[in-house]
Amino acid sequence: MKKTDILARFPPRMENLLLILNDLQNQSRMNCLSKKDLTRVAKYLNTTLSTIYGVASYYSMFSLTPRGRHIIRMCRSPVCHCAGVSDMFDELTRLLKIEVGATTPDRLFTLETAECLGQCDLAPAMMIDDVAYGNLTAASLATIIGRYRNKSASQGD
Repeated sequence: MKKTDILARFPPRMENLLLILNDLQNQSRMNCLSKKDLTRVAKYLNTTLSTIYGVASYYSMFSLTPRGRHIIRMCRSPVCHCAGVSDMFDELTRLLKIEVGATTPDRLFTLETAECLGQCDLAPAMMIDDVAYGNLTAASLATIIGRYRNKSASQGD
């Protein structure tokens, strides 16, 4: 889908800004919003680039830098902390061979944090894209990451 088609799906009103940015980012091969995207949205909504940039940089769901195909968000809430999420961070950085905020060299994963994923009953928890995973252990992390890697390899990514 062309970016102009994405814009055309929404009336040019500010209340559609988050939906527009989300769809543009989801359509991006680099899983981020480019300056060109932000400029296009500002023009479409008849507002300033700084207004659009302010919104895009405020929300953690948006990125202005290229990211991996799959975004992993580990919960940092107090509940997850008490349930051992620190050990899960250590295990995940070991499995992916990257630190928080980085992207794997194959551009398959980007590791980020979230203040709360709303999965407290399943702590420690993480999300990959829009799928939540809970009651994490070192073994379950390895299985989950392995599934994504295998799926990517079978799709020829």
